[in-house]
Amino acid sequence: MAIEAGKGTEGGARRIRLGMVGGGQGAFIGAVHRIAARLDDRYELVAGALSSDAERARASGADLGLAPERSYASFSEMASAEAARDDGIEVVSIVTPNHMHVPAAKAFLEAGIHVICDKPLSVSVAEAEDLVALQAKSRRIFALTHNYTGYPLIRQARAMVEAGELGEIRLVQMEYAQDWLSERAEATGSKQAEWRTDPARSGAGGCIGDIGTHAYNLGAFVSGLKTRELLAELTTFVEGRALDDDVRVLLRYEGGAKGVLWASQVAVGNENALRLQVYGTKGGLEWCQENPNQLWFSRLGQPKQLLTRNGAGSLPAAARMTRVPPGHPEGYLEGFANIYYEVAEAILAARSGGAPDAAVTYPSVADGLAGMRFIEAAVASSRGGSVWTPVG
Repeated sequence: MAIEAGKGTEGGARRIRLGMVGGGQGAFIGAVHRIAARLDDRYELVAGALSSDAERARASGADLGLAPERSYASFSEMASAEAARDDGIEVVSIVTPNHMHVPAAKAFLEAGIHVICDKPLSVSVAEAEDLVALQAKSRRIFALTHNYTGYPLIRQARAMVEAGELGEIRLVQMEYAQDWLSERAEATGSKQAEWRTDPARSGAGGCIGDIGTHAYNLGAFVSGLKTRELLAELTTFVEGRALDDDVRVLLRYEGGAKGVLWASQVAVGNENALRLQVYGTKGGLEWCQENPNQLWFSRLGQPKQLLTRNGAGSLPAAARMTRVPPGHPEGYLEGFANIYYEVAEAILAARSGGAPDAAVTYPSVADGLAGMRFIEAAVASSRGGSVWTPVG
């Protein structure tokens, strides 16, 4: 069934009480998460530790209408206080720079609170492994916002691969090109550029962690393949930059399929050019994020076919995640919202001790660990002279 924007919680159940860590004044991604959480009217933001600066945190909470006593100076204070309240938050969104993801997630999992976390999961494989173990012990829901997996036609592509419509997968091509770091934006006061190019806050990978992981995750999500080993070349083109801004990776998957991934933030003329191509023995799929409501499907020996997001109800996996009528653009914000929708389904089921519908799918803490293994293997391969390197 298609998602109906604003339909609220099922059966009149109360909205899910949401908290947020990060995302205060001047932050971009926090606002995106708040829009996504509200799009289907299933969440209510009631608490936050919106900045590491106490004054900015209070001001940000006031801007969003939070009660003063629920606008916290730190995530640790927030986790403790909210866990002790009868009306405390049920789930927290973590929208901080990368180095704060794990400390914050740990605090809330230990407090018995579900987690929605921005990507990448952590700054190291070791941190990610610890978090996977803690999540399993806590039995709390943990979603990672690889938002492109929420696009309707990506869900359709995944379903077509699973149904065998492409045959045995042979090739996966992933590209993500931007140009916003073609100059040294981190030296001009750009907050977004500053932390993304800082190893202390971003981790060992720059471009590869910021957008390369999106491309890698999307390829895995649709193809269902697991990487065996990779060969990577990470380049820093902009003089004075501490981390990579261009990434080229060859992938060998289990079972013999091959992959190629290119990600760049210095490809002049590209805005947000995420593209995925998957080819099997019977057919192929092509999808581009900048035109997300179209999916090209080719059957071997037949003309290429254009599938649209709302094409006469013939694409059930896409239709399930669609909100608006045919021909109306649907994309970035709705992709995030679809993940929030799926998490809401899981939380509502957990309230009654049940399980969500089998169709509910969202990137998990395990996907986050896979992404960190990809980053670390790619960095190691490049530093070692671009040699084949095992992936986890």
